[in-house]
Amino acid sequence: MTVDSHILQAFVKLGNFLVDFCDNNDQNTTVWGERLKNTIAQAGHQNGWFTESNVLFALKQWGELLTEDNLANWLSAYKESSNPSKKTVAIIMAGNIPLVGFHDFICVLLTGHKVIAKLSSNDKVLLPFLADYLINCDKALSNCITFTEEQLQEFDAVIATGSNNTGRYFEYYFGKHPNIIRKNRNSVAILSGNESKEDLKPLGEDIFRYFGLGCRSVSKLFVPAGYDFAHFFESIFEYDSVINTSKYANNYDYNKAVYLMSDFKLYDNNFLLLKEDERYGSPIGTLYYEHYNTLAQLKEKLKEQNKLLQCVVSNNAIENSIPFGATQKPGLNDYADGVDTIQFLLNL
Repeated sequence: MTVDSHILQAFVKLGNFLVDFCDNNDQNTTVWGERLKNTIAQAGHQNGWFTESNVLFALKQWGELLTEDNLANWLSAYKESSNPSKKTVAIIMAGNIPLVGFHDFICVLLTGHKVIAKLSSNDKVLLPFLADYLINCDKALSNCITFTEEQLQEFDAVIATGSNNTGRYFEYYFGKHPNIIRKNRNSVAILSGNESKEDLKPLGEDIFRYFGLGCRSVSKLFVPAGYDFAHFFESIFEYDSVINTSKYANNYDYNKAVYLMSDFKLYDNNFLLLKEDERYGSPIGTLYYEHYNTLAQLKEKLKEQNKLLQCVVSNNAIENSIPFGATQKPGLNDYADGVDTIQFLLNL
């Protein structure tokens, strides 16, 4: 697949800028660096979940992905489009974690199409800043990027991300157009009981990064009968500072009160609640758990329910699982819901 070299280089320059900014945040006094500092602060004011550390984490991950080699290797797997005409693709973005819609944004532009983006009210300033930087690198991109708060009109395809409820709304309104419509998904971790403290320590990153608000955040544990949760709690104790964020603490306290009034059995380490539950999507400050009999049975269960799952994490307990600590570091070819966004766009 051939990509416009100017657009490709604009993304490479953006990647270099983001890595340099995140590595030298305090010393970055360039015009763009100061603008990004202000944008990060504004994002935090608009959305209390967007702490500086989480926004910087997201920016650093994207910066490290946007290298010339990474982009070339990713796109080299695709054949040329049989219909190379430029289309307008509407992207309806979620706002649960910083820049959650940036991958769709990149895919549309790199496949030669135009973006018309409808931002979430929870994430309104980060992507427009990155778009401004890209346009500064390649002025032609100004004709390819539009942000709107109005009703979407004059588009050829749709990529929409939301909940199960909004998914039904999206299907009703956009079903006649080529589309990718994403609904609720959650991620789970499988513990065998043989993991060491060092094995489990990175799992805290999968659980607490972005306060567990992402679809790649681990929201449930599968554990063998008789599992020692004290060992698990000891392994993730260094993440206890999460309780110092008032929004997280308020959710933790509220859910704890509700569970105790309902006489639910809980495990509690004063910053995370463990509750036995068959569901996948746990509330903030809570991690569901479920016992399994054999890994073979669990593997079959997860296979049957794969449309509800984004990531399965383990220390090689089952094949094709993601290592502990890696859920919030997806690669360019890690497509949400397993739907190949680049191929979808090339087929328009």
